[in-house]
Amino acid sequence: MMEKLKIGISIGDVNGIGLEIIIKTLADSKIFDYCTPIVYGHTKVASFYRRATEVNELNFNVINEASQALPKRANMINCWNEDVKIEPGVFNKEIGKYAFLSLERATNDLLAGNIDALVTAPINKDTIQSEEFNFPGHTEYLQHRGNAADSLMFLVSDTLRVGVVTGHIPIAKVSESITTEKILSKLRLMDASLRTDFCVRKPKIAVLGLNPHASDNGLIGNEEADTITPAIEEARSNDILAMGPYAADGFFANGTYLQFDAVLAMYHDQGLIPFKQIAFESGVNFTAGLSFVRTSPDHGTAFDIAGKNKASEISFREALFAAIHIVKHRRETAELNEHPLAFTKLSRDRD
Repeated sequence: MMEKLKIGISIGDVNGIGLEIIIKTLADSKIFDYCTPIVYGHTKVASFYRRATEVNELNFNVINEASQALPKRANMINCWNEDVKIEPGVFNKEIGKYAFLSLERATNDLLAGNIDALVTAPINKDTIQSEEFNFPGHTEYLQHRGNAADSLMFLVSDTLRVGVVTGHIPIAKVSESITTEKILSKLRLMDASLRTDFCVRKPKIAVLGLNPHASDNGLIGNEEADTITPAIEEARSNDILAMGPYAADGFFANGTYLQFDAVLAMYHDQGLIPFKQIAFESGVNFTAGLSFVRTSPDHGTAFDIAGKNKASEISFREALFAAIHIVKHRRETAELNEHPLAFTKLSRDRD
């Protein structure tokens, strides 16, 4: 039996599918064998979505502090006092503040060590904007809160792991934002995460080109020769097994990604479109490079189906278990660093 971890859960946009997928996940009591979930939201909002999803058997244990969480229950911390007008599927700038209140309280507990990891339900990146939250998304906010110099948006599944050099920026700014130093930074984060968070002993990383056909030897742009290839060569000189640059279309179409432990894409859609096509229901968004563990499902608020009991909880459930496994792997790696002689047996068992 694994050690029970306290996993914090932020609810995302109140009018999205966040609480639907949270409730459907926690309705399976087997979850409590692996973790003690603590949802940061409000019981009245949860009750609305319990009725919408027809999950009547799930009752939240209301607590004031994470330390009060019961290990065999779904726990809830109320993050505000006022009543909220819930309108599933409605874009509402006023309601975005509740997504922030949930995220802020959960992040505070995460940084204080009151919970072991954070799983975030989808926010709407527009409605959540305020003086307190002026970030493109979760990744940038959590990097800021964790005082990390850099982070990596890392989409992971059983068959594919994809990170991106540039995240939530306009496509017109991608080329100017890609530098050899930035690619190197992401490769270092990816290599370290594969070793520590996923227990890959000798990570093999594919690097995609930016231009069609990876520029065809300079016929379609010079980023590959001037920026990407030097980063790959520098990474290899630092014992990071990076290869490429590969043309993205053929790389995914012919299954070359299966030969690698992870793929570094140059921009958001280059990596996320194939990832979601290949692993949409089981995919997880993990923020690598932080001192704490944060995961989320690999989809958005899905306003079009919110409140209709149509949302699948599979990706959220995978995100919950991914958070548990990554925390375990980090602690295991820390123990191995303290007791290196144990590494030989563990490696032999895994091989």
